[in-house]
Amino acid sequence: MDRTLRVVGRVLLAGALLVAGVAHFRSTDEFLGQVPTFLPLREEIVIVSGVVELALGVALLVLRGRRLAVLGLVVAVFFVAVFPGNVWQAVHGSSSFGLDSTTSRVVRLFFQPLLVVWALWCTDARSAWSRWAAWRHRAEA
Repeated sequence: MDRTLRVVGRVLLAGALLVAGVAHFRSTDEFLGQVPTFLPLREEIVIVSGVVELALGVALLVLRGRRLAVLGLVVAVFFVAVFPGNVWQAVHGSSSFGLDSTTSRVVRLFFQPLLVVWALWCTDARSAWSRWAAWRHRAEA
């Protein structure tokens, strides 16, 4: 049952990443609202992050075993890496994605950690990391 839930969770996360990745190309202006204005090449950042989301989404669907666990860590790191853009949007009051109030922009910030946990859970990355750490500890002993 747990394995089935993880697979369903992984497919749903992959779908979300694929939809978001495509949206980077269709709604570039919306995503620009999350890229700090002081950064150069803002449109390119949106396009590259869209490509990364597409690649991560596909990888979640095709990878298995240890590679999937490593991918879970990569996806979690990606969600952490884009978080400053969400903070910037909240602090500077950008209304991208219909987030037209301070409350809605701040509430959105609390969902990013959930995405990190979701990525780690559905790929079983935490368990794989624990197994690797235990193996390494035994190897060093």
